[in-house]
Amino acid sequence: MTVTGDQVRAAALSLARTTEQFEWQMPTFRVAGKLFLTLPEHETSMAVRCPIVDRDELVQAEPDKFWIAPHEAGNAWVRVRLAALDDLDELAAIVADSWRQAAPRELVDPA
Repeated sequence: MTVTGDQVRAAALSLARTTEQFEWQMPTFRVAGKLFLTLPEHETSMAVRCPIVDRDELVQAEPDKFWIAPHEAGNAWVRVRLAALDDLDELAAIVADSWRQAAPRELVDPA
């Protein structure tokens, strides 16, 4: 399955307090002003937040799906090839996980 940039956009914008902006010559998505997803490479991949330990495991386990951009090597971000995603459920899970890492606590764990 090939996931499209529009499907990524829909998944991101379905999450609370998410906004889309165009920065660095690509679409970027923020929750409450904090960056959690970008759509680089002509919307053929996405960059998402991911703890470095988990990111390194993902890249080792599925190098055709996940990789680390050189300028993000020291940061908690991973790239995801949209064409390598299994389905829209996997897309939604990855996007939501990145969103949770950036979202304010009251959005993630409402009282």
